[in-house]
Amino acid sequence: MSKFEVVEICAGAGGQALGLEKAGFEHALAVELDGNACNTLRANRSTWKVAEGDVADQSVWHPADYSEVSLLAGGVPCPPFSIAGKQLGANDERDLFAWAVEQVSVVQPRALLLENVRGLSMPRFAGYRQHVLDRLAELGYVAEWQLLQASDFGVPQLRPRFILVALKPEDAPYFHWPTHVGEPPTVGETLLDLMGSNGWPGAKAWAKQANKIAPTIVGGSKKHGGADLGPTRAKRAWAEMGVDALGIADAAPSNIDTFAVGPKLTCEMVARIQGWSDEYQWEFTGRKTSCYRQIGNAFPPPVARTVGDAIIDAFQHKGDPRKLETSDHDPVYKALRSSHDFTTPERLMKAAQISDCAEFERRIGLLSRDFEIEIKIRGNKSYYKLGSFKAFVGQDNHDRHDLFLKRRALIS
Repeated sequence: MSKFEVVEICAGAGGQALGLEKAGFEHALAVELDGNACNTLRANRSTWKVAEGDVADQSVWHPADYSEVSLLAGGVPCPPFSIAGKQLGANDERDLFAWAVEQVSVVQPRALLLENVRGLSMPRFAGYRQHVLDRLAELGYVAEWQLLQASDFGVPQLRPRFILVALKPEDAPYFHWPTHVGEPPTVGETLLDLMGSNGWPGAKAWAKQANKIAPTIVGGSKKHGGADLGPTRAKRAWAEMGVDALGIADAAPSNIDTFAVGPKLTCEMVARIQGWSDEYQWEFTGRKTSCYRQIGNAFPPPVARTVGDAIIDAFQHKGDPRKLETSDHDPVYKALRSSHDFTTPERLMKAAQISDCAEFERRIGLLSRDFEIEIKIRGNKSYYKLGSFKAFVGQDNHDRHDLFLKRRALIS
């Protein structure tokens, strides 16, 4: 078998890394900002090269040094796209998605794998997604987006993840998105042994009550303080399963503990729900809150493995090739991009097959959040032209640099 090396950016504490390793990739480099997560990576894989710092800082690593690596992968920050946040997208100093895509022109990997939250799949970011597809096509790659549910791959948690995979044309027809592998275990089945490990007599009864899969684990950020299991709706779902979601426990319940709602989960339990297990063994370093964030913000290892398996299968041209289809995410963006001058709304609407003026203006409004939209008024008529992409792609004079330095202590 050929050697497949991966450079992983925004590697976190190793969820994606472990899954890709299980699939058959060897890490040439892992880059991560958080020092605690870096310590976890080093503690688990002492032979890996781990670069600590801002992934976009050339003093931390040089992308050109890893030219033609098999895979460039990463879980770039989620807050710019999260439904729970402001969805600032290209205007968020934490947004590294466009920057990561641009590194393909430098590294020229055989494949690209980026994962993020479901929010990136929403209509708000249709233009952003279209720009990414078009840019990768310019660089000679065939790219696709897919929403995968962690629960479809044996993880006892909802956790939808929006995945981008791009491959070179000779490999792309052989890439098949992984499919459902069976029903996941319930939270009770997953955690029964851990809940009973300190002699708590209520463990079996609790496991029967916790007979569902978990809501999406939310790792949280340094900006929002300590660890808990998510927003109000998630806390209600946890309470129905007999779990106190207001914090993380230091240890499993003992035979003298009583609860109004139920016990809190430990970091070890949360890691189990994220997909770490006897098959995916991993140790987390640091204090409790830091460990929880490392676990909660991770890409579940079993999901990363299935995607990694599919990429290696594509490299090896396994299975039958499929017909590749063009995916249009934002026809208004495409109409603007194909016009090199100011264009009337009527022409844009016709090209985008939109008949409702209000819908057209709504789409233009969404696009203007991530792109400069130039407007000229001639008489009583407006003309539109697509301007520059607002996202950080490596520009020396981008606002991202000052904002990142100002807020670095709160970025996680």
